[in-house]
Amino acid sequence: MSEPAVTITHRGEDRVRSGHPWIYKSDVAKIEAHGGDTVRVIGTRGRALGHALYSDRSEIALRFVTRDLAELASGFWRERLARAIQFRETLNLNATAYRLVHGEADLLPSFIADRYGDYLVVQALSQGMDRLLPELTRHLVDLVQPAGILARNDPRVRLLEGLEQRVEVLHGTVPEQIEVREAHVSYVVDPYRGQKTGLFLDQRENREAAEKYARGRLLDAFSYNGGFALALAPRCDDVIAIDISEDAVARIRVNADRNGLTNVQARAMNVFDELRELERRGERFDTIVLDPPAFAKNKASVAKALSGYKEINLRALKILTPGGFLITCSCSYNVGEADFADLLASAAADARADVTVVEKRMQGRDHPVLMTVPETFYLKCFILRKLN
Repeated sequence: MSEPAVTITHRGEDRVRSGHPWIYKSDVAKIEAHGGDTVRVIGTRGRALGHALYSDRSEIALRFVTRDLAELASGFWRERLARAIQFRETLNLNATAYRLVHGEADLLPSFIADRYGDYLVVQALSQGMDRLLPELTRHLVDLVQPAGILARNDPRVRLLEGLEQRVEVLHGTVPEQIEVREAHVSYVVDPYRGQKTGLFLDQRENREAAEKYARGRLLDAFSYNGGFALALAPRCDDVIAIDISEDAVARIRVNADRNGLTNVQARAMNVFDELRELERRGERFDTIVLDPPAFAKNKASVAKALSGYKEINLRALKILTPGGFLITCSCSYNVGEADFADLLASAAADARADVTVVEKRMQGRDHPVLMTVPETFYLKCFILRKLN
C-alpha cells in the first residue's frame, strides 16, 4: 500500500518555507489519506516537502513533524520525546511540577506532557497525535518511568478535530490528588479536574521574579490556586487573594494552611467589581498581581479583551501606592506584546501615574517559543513600578 499523501498549494508551500508547521484546509489541493494519518506532503511540482499529521476535520489540516524525508524511521517519536525531556533536565528547575513536552515548540505538534512528581498528565489535541498516543505512552513509560500517566483529553479543541473528550489512565495508577512543589511552596493538585492539566505551570518563573519586588500589602487578583499569593506571602505583611470561583478560593485556603501562611486571606468575588470597590473605599496596596484568564480567545474578541485589560490595570494603578509594583499578565495570544504594552501605557496615563517597566517576561523556560510559530508566544508578563 502506498504511503498516505497530501498535496498542497503554492500558498501552503510558502508557509512551509517560512518555517510554520501548520497548513490550513484551504491550502490543500489533493488528499490521498485518512484523518489521523502521518502523511507525505507534496508540493505543486510533485516534490516531497516532508511529513505531517493530517486531520480531515480541523481547519489546520496538516501539522508538520519534519521536513527531512528520511527521518520518519523506527525510533523517530521516541527520539523526539527524549530530546524534549533531556532539555528540561538541563534547566535545573526548582520544582517537581513542570512541562516535559510543549507541542510545536518541541516539534511534537499538538502533544502536551506535564510532570507532577511521579506522575505524567498528557494531552493529544489532534487526530494524528490521538492515534499516536499509545506509542507515545510506551516511550514515556520507558524514558521517564512514571508511576502513572493520565490523559486529560477533555479540552474543547478536540471537538474541532472530531475527537471525543475523555479523561483516562493510560499507565499505572494516578491518584485524585498529587502533592507537588514550586520552590518553597507546596500544592495539592487535582490532575483529573484542575485547570489545564492540574496547575498553571507557565507562571512559575514569573512568580520567582516577582518575589524580588513584593513587599507590604499584596493584592493577588484572578488568583486561582493562589500561586502568586503563596509565593509572595513570606515577603509581604498581609495578602488578599481574590478569585470568582468558590472552589478556587477553598484551594487557596487549603494551600495557605499547608504552607503555614497565616497572612493570606482568600475571597470569592468578581475582580472587576472588587477593584472598583477597593478604589471607592480608598484602599491601597504596595504590590498587586493581575493574572487573568485569556480575555481574547479569538481575533473577534480582541477589542473587548483590550478594554477589559485596560480596565483592570487602570483600577490597579489607582490603588497602588507610589513606589509599589504591579505584576500584570496576559495569556491571550491574540493580544500581542506591543498591544499589551500600549494598553498599559494608556492605563497609566488615565490613572495619572508615572510608571516604569522593571521587567518584561514571558512563559517559563519549560514552555519554549518556536521562533517561526508566533502562536507559541502567548504569555506576556510586565513588572511595573509606579513612581507617583
